[in-house]
Amino acid sequence: MINLDGVSYYYGEENVLSNISLKIKENERAVLLGSNGSGKSTMLKILNGLIYPQKGKYTFNGKGITKKFISDKTNNKNFRSEVVLLFQNPDMMIFNPTVYDEIAFGLKQLGYDNIDDKVKYWANRLNIFNYLDTPPYNLSGGEKQKVCLASILVLEPKVLLLDEPTAHIDPRTTGWFVDFFYELNLTTIVATNNISLAMELGERGIVLSENHQLIYDGGLEQLLDDKESLLKANLIHKHKHKHNGLEHKHYHIHYWD
Repeated sequence: MINLDGVSYYYGEENVLSNISLKIKENERAVLLGSNGSGKSTMLKILNGLIYPQKGKYTFNGKGITKKFISDKTNNKNFRSEVVLLFQNPDMMIFNPTVYDEIAFGLKQLGYDNIDDKVKYWANRLNIFNYLDTPPYNLSGGEKQKVCLASILVLEPKVLLLDEPTAHIDPRTTGWFVDFFYELNLTTIVATNNISLAMELGERGIVLSENHQLIYDGGLEQLLDDKESLLKANLIHKHKHKHNGLEHKHYHIHYWD
């Protein structure tokens, strides 16, 4: 379904993805792990067709995703409907006057029918139906994130990309999100640097190191025992502790969210 072949990307002279090759199968649930600045968000933007590999190739269902491909109106509509991205900060996605308009925006832009039914269905499913006439900027962080999620799921995509989806929501809403996430029958790639959350969101771990290389691709449970990869990715650290008057050091998982 998704294939990255030797993909690299640069911001100026700074390398933010280095020779990344991987495949994602249909209905697979993968978690993209790495410390801040490792290239997770850049990879998601490439997968969403917002930017394009400067080296290597990205194909989706056998089609090369390039600027030329996306500039075609039909290709653009199909791809934008099939692959969607939830940004880390919901304020980056919200710009319409009401929640209804926010959810309906993509449908209108892509020329869908039955917009009202689709908007109300997803608003109800995400428990934001009562906010349809409300300006989204008046909502809490968790409610905004639900609005953003509704605005992309309303397109009925095949692939859902999520960038640190719980960074701006409280623990209760995080619990709701994990439960809701399990109900989705989609190919999903979730970027996070919280390993404990990762275990709730997928079975496959894809780890980027601080020098923007792919250093692990395998089971998430096995990853917890791979201290070398976790150290390279800056996902664990070691510091002193005192227990019953005894001082010692051991490894700890980072929790950035």
